[in-house]
Amino acid sequence: MRLLKKTNIKFLEKRTVAFVLSSIIIFVGLGSLITKGGPDLSIDFTGGTVVQVLFDEIPDIAKVRSSLETNGFGEAEVVEFGSSNELLIKTDLLENTEEANEKLNSALNEFKYEVRRVEMVGPKVGNELRKDAVYAIFLALIGIMIYIWFRFDRYYAVGSVAALVHDVFITLGIFSVLNKEIDLSIIAALLTIVGYSLNDTIVVFDRIRENIHEYSKEKLESVVNLSLNETLSRTLITSVTTLIVVVVLLLFGGEVIHNFAFALTVGVMVGTYSSIFVASPVMVHLENKHNQKLAEN
Repeated sequence: MRLLKKTNIKFLEKRTVAFVLSSIIIFVGLGSLITKGGPDLSIDFTGGTVVQVLFDEIPDIAKVRSSLETNGFGEAEVVEFGSSNELLIKTDLLENTEEANEKLNSALNEFKYEVRRVEMVGPKVGNELRKDAVYAIFLALIGIMIYIWFRFDRYYAVGSVAALVHDVFITLGIFSVLNKEIDLSIIAALLTIVGYSLNDTIVVFDRIRENIHEYSKEKLESVVNLSLNETLSRTLITSVTTLIVVVVLLLFGGEVIHNFAFALTVGVMVGTYSSIFVASPVMVHLENKHNQKLAEN
């Protein structure tokens, strides 16, 4: 199945525009992160208390939030959990289970409800989770670089990792600009984005390698443009079908997985873009620079 007929788009001629666009988005995101002192981390990383509450009737979330703040729960985060009469209450207060229940009873005494779950994450555990999340992403990128290095060569490896770092930074930047919280599910989403983007990039790199042997007398830029055009239909079909699923999750999956689905939606679009306008141009630039040095020597 082909979504597009044979195309002849000069992708590499647009790399300067793509570089400027990516730089602007990344710098806006980094500026937001620096201004706010880092990403908005959930209690998974900072420590706090989570309470799952089932109400007999659908509650007024604004009223629940106001009552919690009045009774010492700080700036509690209140979201629907599964059904409209079940809420998840997140607060950065560290209380033991008994004290948390007492405060909750005081705050919600005008409602009929049942506490389904109370969980605490201590600051030490949160700090360890934060470090583990950074290590997971970093080790994934290192492992990918080693794999691409052996399968193709070092310049392909740098190009692929540059695209993956690009995707992660843009996703984190967008979350910061939109004041969205980073929790463990978002780390899972970032690793998923890395895998998705890499898959697209490897398909393109495989076609480039095949065409380099077939068109050995052509310039590298011409071969890369040809390869990108030949894989464009496959890339778009994969992206569109994946986007359909994640957008459905985003719109109808509920509050619990909303941020996860949003991260995947951003990641699929950015990953498709980076496999075309980041990975290949970086690889071409490094290959040309290397060949120029060999010619000078």
